[in-house]
Amino acid sequence: MVKVAILHEGNAKNTYDNELLKLLIQALELDGDRVVFFGMGAKSHFFKSEHPNYKEIKNHIEDEEVNKLLFVVDADYEPNDKKYGGYQNTENALKNIIDKLGFTEYSDIYIVCDPETKEGYLESFILSTIPETHKNCIEDFLSCSEFKSKDNDKSILNQIYKIGYPNKPYDFSHKNFNELKRKLRNLFE
Repeated sequence: MVKVAILHEGNAKNTYDNELLKLLIQALELDGDRVVFFGMGAKSHFFKSEHPNYKEIKNHIEDEEVNKLLFVVDADYEPNDKKYGGYQNTENALKNIIDKLGFTEYSDIYIVCDPETKEGYLESFILSTIPETHKNCIEDFLSCSEFKSKDNDKSILNQIYKIGYPNKPYDFSHKNFNELKRKLRNLFE
């Protein structure tokens, strides 16, 4: 069976990124057994051609074990990282490394962010898909709490959402999921 590969931030075991992707693959009734997840670690690792995952992927492609790749990377914020931050910088850098690695014909890209602002990360994307009242509730809690670190905000926001709305962790029917759903379906074609 020819597999597909999804490269994402964090590790390949249990991250928010691959948890969402696995749930969405299941909701779309795609064959999750065909997916090989590659956790790339930090976002900057995507742009290092010598990353060991790239060698492994190249071998899988050459052995015709993998025929398609999907790169799933946070946009983050340009002011925080002039080189790789922001949607456009992330997209340009990904296209460059994909071309450099010779993966262009096999690859697609999904940049995770708030679709309206084209900034942020997974949590920004999730916030863009929940009802305004839920979003306001979470943001009100964060603004009056003592959590000030940006890094903590990402984790805390995700945990608050999961705890506050355990019966509907993701609204896959929301229009903001349409592009990701389309890219996942194309990955399996």
